[in-house]
Amino acid sequence: MTLEDLHPQALRIAALLGERGEKVAVADGATGGLIAASLLTVPGALEFFVGGGVVYSFRARDVLFDQPREAYKGMRGASEEYALLQAISIRDNFGADWGLAESGSVGGSKHPTGAAAGRSCAALAGPDGEWAQITETQSDNRIANMWAFTAAALSFFEARLIAD
Repeated sequence: MTLEDLHPQALRIAALLGERGEKVAVADGATGGLIAASLLTVPGALEFFVGGGVVYSFRARDVLFDQPREAYKGMRGASEEYALLQAISIRDNFGADWGLAESGSVGGSKHPTGAAAGRSCAALAGPDGEWAQITETQSDNRIANMWAFTAAALSFFEARLIAD
């Protein structure tokens, strides 16, 4: 898979956001920036994309989300509650209408919270609600999982935009 493969979907998401006059901020986790990069393939992305970051360490999490460490107490990565907290935080901290966050375990090494390789949770915090979706590939293939998690998160976002 390449960014070119995801570009048509990014164009559809951009059009849906444009029709609504809404913007998104993205917190990439195990996707390593591929969600944001996919959306940024759209010319004029500044019209719908506020910003975001790759949340791949506790330090990045603390800076981007500006949540006290206690906010994460009892949470595990690659879970609905963890990804939803990130989606809400990135939306609010960046002043966007939508927050899209992904937290997962891509494989190839042990996840710090013990999450199984091939598990990802995409979460959305929008103007009218919050949603989360789990993707499981059953694979330890790090690169393939990064692309699969990215495609799943974008599909989840597009479906939510259409449903609203």
